[in-house]
Amino acid sequence: MYHTIIIVGNVGKDPEMRYTPAGQAVTSFSVATSRQYTAGNGEQVKETIWFRVSTWGKTAEVCNQYVKKGSKVLVEGRLTPDAQGNPRTYEKDGVTKASFEMVADVVQFGAKSESQSKAEP
Repeated sequence: MYHTIIIVGNVGKDPEMRYTPAGQAVTSFSVATSRQYTAGNGEQVKETIWFRVSTWGKTAEVCNQYVKKGSKVLVEGRLTPDAQGNPRTYEKDGVTKASFEMVADVVQFGAKSESQSKAEP
């Protein structure tokens, strides 16, 4: 069986690259995806989900070079659950939170915003 997930969002902080003892490059960064909707009571609700993304090999090296905090990215890959098949959980300020982690096969970036493309000659 196989699964894939595609997310589009904004990078939360600059990527961090490291190398495994075998010399394989690994780059990690976070991506926030958001949606806004109106609840049944008419209240506007904004929902943000964070993903921790890992890339390997050549993709890791390219992401480390070009992906920056705030940039918009499309990431395609697979989720990496905990041992029970769930998102990883942690506590922050006494509140239990979940972390969705994924290994990316494809990362698309570099699309310029409208204001940037207008600034070019």
